[in-house]
Amino acid sequence: MPELLVEVTRGERVESSHYGHLAVAEPQGRLVAAVGEPETWVCLRSMAKPLQVLPLLTTGAAAVLHFGTEELAVFSGSLNGQDFQVAIIQRVLDRLGLSPAHLQCGIHAPSHRPTAQALAKAGQAPTPLHNNCAGKHTAMLALCVHHGWPVEDYLDINHPVQQLILQTVAQVTEVPTAHITVAIDGCGAPVFYVPLRRIAQAYAKLAAAAQGRLAPGPLTEAMATVVPACLAHPRLIAGDGRLCTDIMQALPGRVLAKTGAEGGYALALINEGLGVAIKIADGHARGLNPTVVESLAQLQVWTPEAAAALAAYHHSTIKNHRQQQVGQIRPAFHLAKTA
Repeated sequence: MPELLVEVTRGERVESSHYGHLAVAEPQGRLVAAVGEPETWVCLRSMAKPLQVLPLLTTGAAAVLHFGTEELAVFSGSLNGQDFQVAIIQRVLDRLGLSPAHLQCGIHAPSHRPTAQALAKAGQAPTPLHNNCAGKHTAMLALCVHHGWPVEDYLDINHPVQQLILQTVAQVTEVPTAHITVAIDGCGAPVFYVPLRRIAQAYAKLAAAAQGRLAPGPLTEAMATVVPACLAHPRLIAGDGRLCTDIMQALPGRVLAKTGAEGGYALALINEGLGVAIKIADGHARGLNPTVVESLAQLQVWTPEAAAALAAYHHSTIKNHRQQQVGQIRPAFHLAKTA
């Protein structure tokens, strides 16, 4: 059963609660700490992005196409649609000989409100370049171009690029492909259900690979390349005003933070060699920020400067329309260590 993670108060009493699951694991899969049921099956959603980019490196496509750290980071991110992110994606598409029309992720307004407002003020409509999954889709197209695979149906689960990604996710999570449940993400790409503990383990592998603590091999080398790229460019993992970017800027070089959707979140704790995976049971984003930041605090991945920078995420206040403080959103869990 899910356990209490976050309380929402009004006055002196708790008005609402968010329940869920949290797992902390080592690269070998050993569970270090947990709340709720760490074996619950969770849809990776955008938590999969740093894993989905790995085939670009294991196949040699990234080297042939001369992708640097900026490209690898933007491929791993859930993007705000800010101008500097759009520019990188357009640059890659130009290199591939493709156009934004080849991106099959769909169109929505930029998540970054000032960018969306500026676009509307200029009388311009958003394009697939502004989609928060545009980086991931561009990486898939890059694999297609490198291998000579067709780009028209690159989202089909039976397409070689999706089969390669599925096999990579299976390898990193150590869940056999036959056991992974495949669904369709908001951007139209296949996405995968695996146990929460396996997501934590995958992110622990990312952390360990970045520190040279994982057995050598092509996949380890790929992870050891992607993680530093992400750490070097926090604004390409999410963008301004986003928790992922703010965590990575507050704890530089120490955390790869990656949101999912429907209350999912994952962290690679670099120095500790641990992975953290979170699922808010009701999928509500309101319960996510305090849980993520509190997990960093309880795992002592923390500095006074980071605590100050992330305080608004940790214990956020609720104000009414008269701007009176009427309540608080606060974490309410304790990470229980496993034997």
